[in-house]
Amino acid sequence: MRYEGQIYRPPGEWRSYLLQCTVGCTHNKCTFCGMYKTKKFHIRPMKEIIEDIAMARAYYGAENVDKVFLCDGDAIVMRQEQLLQILEALYAAFPNLRQVTTYAGTRSTMTKSQEQLNELRKAGLTRAYLGVESGWDELLLKVNKGVTSAQMIQATDMIKEAGMDLWLMVILGLAGPGEPSKKHIQETIRVLNRMQAQHVSCLSYMPEPNSPMYQDVKSGKFKLITAREYLEETRALVEGLNYGPFHFTSNHASNYVPLKGTLPDDREKFLAMLDSALEGKSRIRGEHTRAL
Repeated sequence: MRYEGQIYRPPGEWRSYLLQCTVGCTHNKCTFCGMYKTKKFHIRPMKEIIEDIAMARAYYGAENVDKVFLCDGDAIVMRQEQLLQILEALYAAFPNLRQVTTYAGTRSTMTKSQEQLNELRKAGLTRAYLGVESGWDELLLKVNKGVTSAQMIQATDMIKEAGMDLWLMVILGLAGPGEPSKKHIQETIRVLNRMQAQHVSCLSYMPEPNSPMYQDVKSGKFKLITAREYLEETRALVEGLNYGPFHFTSNHASNYVPLKGTLPDDREKFLAMLDSALEGKSRIRGEHTRAL
């Protein structure tokens, strides 16, 4: 397998075969993100991608791959015939393959028609990961997300209509302390309740050296929220999400209290864990642990 630059994947794809279809991110302007700042977006030649699939079959064994993640960011932006060719080659190479997933940017998703997304799902694209980050339009504009909450809702509606499994990510602490923190969570709850994804994951904002926001943190222009405020944001989110059942995680290395389960079933357990931490009755992860 050949990879260009550093490769990123969702935590849940830790045992997936990572097939690099695109390099970088089509947008790559979010101020909080440093993942693809050293890469210029381009689509890998199809000849190389198909060769990599054959290399993976020879290396792992045809029977030993059941999950594949298409990376880097926004593989869904590829031409329809390219994606269909990749899916056909993957399912032909790996007879036990049951899941093919990808990051799906809002704008990239909306370059497809509903019929095209339906076709991709029928061909075996089973899950799409979409970074919501926040439901607050003012904050989305501030961090240069490049889309509005209404556009993200439209994209997620299309993904769900196609029958794909939808996994959303939000970033705690992205708005900073005080009233912006409350508005960020309030609007994120509104948007997530509208989207009704099968999976929601929360990460806590941690400055990445390659990102513009890192410089704002260093200069004092952007204030990080406290551990208590992170817990309060998490608690408000757990309490405010009112659909279900859906898979909820806040167990990334950046989170102070690891949560993993199903809402609303585990709501009271999660709230009790968060309240215990807020009251100082249980330990939380330290800064050095969160950075691992």
